[in-house]
Amino acid sequence: MARILIAEDDERQARVLQAYLEREGHVVVHTPDGRACLDEARRLQPDLVVLDVMMPKVDGLDVCRVLRADSDVPIIMVTARSTEDDLLLGLDLGADDYVTKPYSPRELLARVRTQLRRAGVRPSADQVVTVGDLTIDPVRHEVRRSGTAIDLTPREFGLLAAMAAEPGRAFTRRQLLDDAVGFDHYALERTVDMHLLNLRRKIEDDPSSPRFVLTVKGRGYKLAES
Repeated sequence: MARILIAEDDERQARVLQAYLEREGHVVVHTPDGRACLDEARRLQPDLVVLDVMMPKVDGLDVCRVLRADSDVPIIMVTARSTEDDLLLGLDLGADDYVTKPYSPRELLARVRTQLRRAGVRPSADQVVTVGDLTIDPVRHEVRRSGTAIDLTPREFGLLAAMAAEPGRAFTRRQLLDDAVGFDHYALERTVDMHLLNLRRKIEDDPSSPRFVLTVKGRGYKLAES
């Protein structure tokens, strides 16, 4: 699906993330320091870079600055630093998203999908998801019930596609918002409820007793498994 470059000096963490990404069909290359990352980026011409901030030889912020000067490749920065100043500095240097450690590999995968989708890297055709008579096609950007197309807004489709990437997984509102619209520090999580209410009205027979988009008490929402 995509060529992904991981720059991470924690070997164990890099192996875990690489395994998750390769399971989704991506070609993954790992580099242990910033200098190797820059060399590999020039050779590989990756579709996306997962970039740790604190690395030997050349730190991630400098790597981000150089990469952004050379290309528009999506960059997801990963760091143990969590202050607002650190976050804003990474974004000001051109990062497209920012994840703080410790993080869930599945959450990072969701962010990778979002950035690849925004960059126009298309998922494979076999990722069409079917739940009962509901079909979600991320390639054609279509949703159908019993073969009939359903007109969704971009935000509604984004939320549904985020859940369809992992049916049965419970997503928090923040995770859904980040995956549907990308990183937005100021977006309100409660808007997710409004969009999903409208989504249910369009895809459910009875929105008050949904079959597809299910509420997970104390967590958020999930798409029912087929």
